[in-house]
Amino acid sequence: MLERDMKAIVLTGPCEASEMKVSEIPVPTARPGWILVKIHAAGLNHSEALLRMFEIENDYICKPIVPGIECVGEVEDPSDSGLAKGDKVVALMGGMGRSFNGSYAEYALLPSSNVFKVNTDLSWIELAAVPETYFTAYGSLTECLLLQKGDVLLIRGATSTVGLAAIQIAKALGARVIASSRRDSSFEKLKSVGADYCVVDDGNLAAQMTAELRPNKVLELIGPATLGDSLRCVSHPGYVCNTGILGNKFTVPAFDPIKYIPNGVFLTGFFSNFPTQEAIDGILRLLEASGRKPLYSKVFSLEEIAQAHTLLEKGGAGGKIILSIR
Repeated sequence: MLERDMKAIVLTGPCEASEMKVSEIPVPTARPGWILVKIHAAGLNHSEALLRMFEIENDYICKPIVPGIECVGEVEDPSDSGLAKGDKVVALMGGMGRSFNGSYAEYALLPSSNVFKVNTDLSWIELAAVPETYFTAYGSLTECLLLQKGDVLLIRGATSTVGLAAIQIAKALGARVIASSRRDSSFEKLKSVGADYCVVDDGNLAAQMTAELRPNKVLELIGPATLGDSLRCVSHPGYVCNTGILGNKFTVPAFDPIKYIPNGVFLTGFFSNFPTQEAIDGILRLLEASGRKPLYSKVFSLEEIAQAHTLLEKGGAGGKIILSIR
């Protein structure tokens, strides 16, 4: 019998990580177009720390709100979706944790368009590392950069969760990978994941690029803070995909595309708000075919949310942080 109440993390305004705690709220009821998912695990994301710290003050955030933009679990009530109770699913984006309650809870009521059935032997914890992180990396590389075998890819911000996933996916697709990090102490880990070359990112990587070490494609995860330099790194023709904002600079001031983008260089960007079944299936097939497992670093219970968010905000987890919910 379905419980009437569930454990959840509820935010009403900005707060410190240490102030986060478990509450009891009603289990939502399925309705047409929405699926009730019993959540087993959820990956944490940088954007959720930003939500907690300041984004929640914006009018477009529904309040009170259960954070969390992704989860894995099983269908509790399929409503009119065509799925069946007990189906293994992943869910992500589409307003989760912003426009409606997200995944920091035992159950979530989610739009059918953002819930995807999966067939995999991965554990719940392993699978929880996939949805947002691997979809972002996969979409950036395949849809935006059109990555192919033989390409030379520079991943800027490679020690991030998306960066590490991108190394795995790029190698599975047959590319050579240059991984950047602010510290050479990260090189061993980056190479263990699959990077062919590592460079220390001092903000001026263009000066380090040589004829032998010049990418034709760049995945920019730091964002506008280093985007201009990334555009100068690539060969001509070259492609740069801006996906991340890890540098906490969100726009390019006085952006003049004619002067900012070098001749022969193509600038694109990836927005992960529109996942598809095809992409989710493609990610899992690629990981399985290449013998790679999703990467994660730390696992916390829902009751340990304060510790989990403290680490998320501080950084240094060395990979994806997972909430094990049930």
